[in-house]
Formats: sequence, structure tokens, C-alpha cells
Amino acid sequence: MQGVRASTDAVAAGRYRFIDFTRGVVMIIMAWDHIAGFWTRYHSGKTLIGKAPFPTVLVWYMSRFITHYCAPTFIFIAGTSLAISATKRLSHGEPRRDVSLRMVKRGVVLILLQLLIINPAWEIYGNHPSSFLFAILACIGACLIIFSLLWRLPQKAVLALSLLIILNHPFLKLNWIPDDIWWGHYLRVIIHEPGYDWWPFTGRYPIIPWLGVMGLGWVFGLLLVEVKPSQIHALKVPLTVVGVASSALFLVVRLFNGYGNLRPRVDNSLWEWLWLAKYPPSLAFLLWTLGGMCIIMAVGLHLEGRVGYGWGLTGFTLTLGRNPLFFYVVHLWLYRFRLPLTSPPNFRLPIVPTLIFWLAGLFVLWRLCIRYEAVKGRYPNSILQYV
Repeated sequence: MQGVRASTDAVAAGRYRFIDFTRGVVMIIMAWDHIAGFWTRYHSGKTLIGKAPFPTVLVWYMSRFITHYCAPTFIFIAGTSLAISATKRLSHGEPRRDVSLRMVKRGVVLILLQLLIINPAWEIYGNHPSSFLFAILACIGACLIIFSLLWRLPQKAVLALSLLIILNHPFLKLNWIPDDIWWGHYLRVIIHEPGYDWWPFTGRYPIIPWLGVMGLGWVFGLLLVEVKPSQIHALKVPLTVVGVASSALFLVVRLFNGYGNLRPRVDNSLWEWLWLAKYPPSLAFLLWTLGGMCIIMAVGLHLEGRVGYGWGLTGFTLTLGRNPLFFYVVHLWLYRFRLPLTSPPNFRLPIVPTLIFWLAGLFVLWRLCIRYEAVKGRYPNSILQYV
């Protein structure tokens, strides 16, 4: 895989490769999540809002559970990348106003991509193309626009606000916004209450809970830029400690089955312990997923010190991790492709052929990411800087 190493070396300077590695890992998992959702019988996002039961087959159950890491990691790292980019631009003398304007522009691009490119990719089984109006890209875009103002706050203030949101958003009541009028219902869906019940617009990723996750990522990014490059590898110890502690705290929260569980378990079965609320994210959900993210980051830092890092599988993962938005847009259309385009399939695939298609698709996406990087490098000031 010489192409992997060449691509890695060409853009490695100035990047935190353990961040790219972490993002690449969860993108690989995300690709499985979506191809399984498109082509199999048991994989459904509605399991996470109580609209459908988790599959009773353990393999399918765990294949759905492992994909929980994706959204929290993407949104956390979006905040981290934002902090790194803003700090770098300020250090180069760019005015604060221009930094804020760039955040707004990128946020608008993400929302437009959600509406115009991503939503139609979810148009399967006869669903209206706007039935996923406010999904993850729109949520990140809205959070970026909000951060065009929030980033001016002190670091401690952003941290306090983020923790306040994560720990207390379940207590937020929006009863003062009417839910029986279209504009009130959609506003509540976008702000805090995911909804599927009012055609044609629905939403899974409300702004308020995920803004707290992005805020934590922002604070981590500010801490990261203060660390000397020679000391970056030392972060694997605190990241491991935070990851293990967060995962242990998840067990405590789930054990007591009260605060922090938007979906309390009804018994002590594995199914119930792992059936967590993602829409919106519960504290238990975030403890488990962000803890796992920290452990993946620590693994990435550990691998950086090994001979051959950047070759083979790690190079493959880094290439995907450097191109998250391009990968996200393309992989949906690649994995959902079928003929005829507007009709649901009259069959479902078992797990083995789905795995084969997943791996074959990852290879295609890797090659496309390499080509996209080359084009983006030739035109650094084009619209591609926002993709």
C-alpha cells in the first residue's frame, strides 16, 4: 500500500495524526452502520428512540451497538478541529471577525449539504427526501454558527457551559413553545426534542445536547495546541485514564438506573444494559461513547511510536480520517445505490455479503479520498476548503 504512505507523508505536517486516526476508525464503523441500515433487516436508527426494538440476534445487536461511537466522536472532534484551526488562524494574524465569518460559512455549507445532498441519499423505502431535515451535518453546521459567537468566551466559561448542558439538558422543558403548530413543533425538534411524527420534516440531532459535546471538543482542542509537539505522545496516559474512568462511570450510572438514563433499563439483561438513548444523547450514552473515543485516541498515540506507522492499515485509516466530510457524502450514495433508485429492494442481505460489500466499499472510498486530497491540495482556496 505505497499509495497510503505517500498520501500520509504528503500532508502529515502540522496535523495531529492521532485525531485523524480516531476519526478514521469511527468512519469505518460508520460505513458499516449505514450499509447495514440500507441492506439488512435488523439495523435501524429508530431503535435508539424507542420506535423499534433492538434485534434479538446477538451478532446484529452488537453490530448496532458498536456504531454508537460515531456521532459523539464526530461532533467532539469537530469542536477540537475548530479550536485548532481558530488558534492557528489567529496566530497568523487573521482578524477575529474573519475567523468567526469562516465558522459561519462552514456551518452554512454543512446545512446546505444536509438539505441538498445528504437528505436525498436517505430517500429509501419511499420516504420523502426531507424526512431527515435535521441530521448530523445540519446539527454540526448549526453548532458551528453558534460557536462563531461562543468561541470568544474564556475557555473555562465554555467548559462550564458545556458541562452544564450535558448534565442538565434532560431537565429542559420547552412547553412554552407550542407543539401543535408546525413551526413550534419543528423548532422544538431542532432545538431539543427529536421527532419523527410530523411529515415531511423530522430530526434526530437537536442542537442543545450536541452543542455541549462540541464545547468539550473545543476545550480539548485549546488544551492540545498548548502542548509541545514533543509531549503529545505523553497524552496517551491521561487519555487512557479518562477513557477507562468514563466507561466505569457509565456502569455506575447504568447500575443505579436513574439520573443519566433517558431510557432506563427494565431488567439486568445485556440487551437492556446496552439499549441507550442517543436521540437525544443521555449521560450514560455519552459516558460510554466519549470514553471509548478517548481510548481510541490513546491507541492512536501508541501506534504513532511504532515502526511502520502510516503504512498499511494505519495509513488507510489516516487517509479516511483526513477527509471526513468528503467520505461522509460519498459513502452514503455508494452504499445505498440500487436499481431502480426509487424503489425499496425486494430482498435483504445476510451478514456475510453485507460485510463483503462494506469492505469493498471502503477500498473504493479510500482510493477516492486519495484523489480528492490531491485535487484539494492543488486548489487550496476553492470551495473545497469547506469540504
